[in-house]
Amino acid sequence: MPETIKSINSFRALALQIGCHAVNHASTATQARDIIHKNINRLGKQIAASIAFIGSDCRLIVLPEYVLTSFPMGESFKLWAEKACLEMEGAEYDALSQIAQKHKIFLAGNTYELDGNFPNLYFQTCFVINPSGSIILRYRRLNSMFTPTPHDVWEQYLDCYGLEGVFPVAKTEIGNLAAIASEEILYPEVARCLAMRGAEIFLHSTSEIYNGRLTPKDAGKISRAVENTAYVVSSNTAGISNISIPESSANGGSQIVDYRGMVLATTATGESMAAFAEIDLAALRRERRRPGLNNLLCRQRFEVYADSYQQSHFYPANSMLNKEVERQHFIQTQQQTIERLAQLGII
Repeated sequence: MPETIKSINSFRALALQIGCHAVNHASTATQARDIIHKNINRLGKQIAASIAFIGSDCRLIVLPEYVLTSFPMGESFKLWAEKACLEMEGAEYDALSQIAQKHKIFLAGNTYELDGNFPNLYFQTCFVINPSGSIILRYRRLNSMFTPTPHDVWEQYLDCYGLEGVFPVAKTEIGNLAAIASEEILYPEVARCLAMRGAEIFLHSTSEIYNGRLTPKDAGKISRAVENTAYVVSSNTAGISNISIPESSANGGSQIVDYRGMVLATTATGESMAAFAEIDLAALRRERRRPGLNNLLCRQRFEVYADSYQQSHFYPANSMLNKEVERQHFIQTQQQTIERLAQLGII
């Protein structure tokens, strides 16, 4: 960590579990924007009340996946961009920045975002805003079933942002922060590439099924924490309203997992601020610097795996580069990938 950053060795983090009020049924972009701003105003009040209960040492709050809008259900790229996607310098980010400034917190979340470098697309973006109100991290989801990703325009995206922009890590006074979106907690490579760049706390915005029992994503949270000696702060939605699917389909189970894989805090269903816990940076750093059997991160031999990754090509890159496509493109591309891998005897 640069000497100019004074580290805070211990603080509290909150995985704020709140309901998502969808914009899908809004008949105009203006109506959708009104819903988004109402969501932000409601969010500001809940953050203020949560900090008042937890204490002023609550320095990090993580919000659920696409909490301002929900997700597209059949809308075209163009329509969803008009209704639900944020401008990179837009009024919605300004409003979120004001919340972070007011409460002197790092505020992490997830939304759909436009990027002038890719005018026909949008990305699902995880962001982190610091206590000064500046956006210090933007991570675009790399694995998605129905949303464009940097990998779909890989060459152009690297030209714009480089590999460090694909796997960004923000080095702050509360540790090295990195974001993981939703089901990407099931992809070890995402967390690993962030850990290679120093990530100590994974900020996991998600919207997932919760049933009180261990799920694959819960197992992923514990595994990513242990194998990278890192904290995972995972915030789930408390249901999604104003949408066709049953409201409580994605509801509950927000949690904080420490670098040993211990679940420090969790919550059941419904809106809740119960998933808060202490983040002990000093202990994490001692563990990473301690030789021994359990120091899995420092025992990694990446060269052993590099050639296998380099020689293997599964889902194709650049499949949306210089072409206009719609949602059926994703199913078609996945089906073609399955057929090719079957012919090669891989699956």
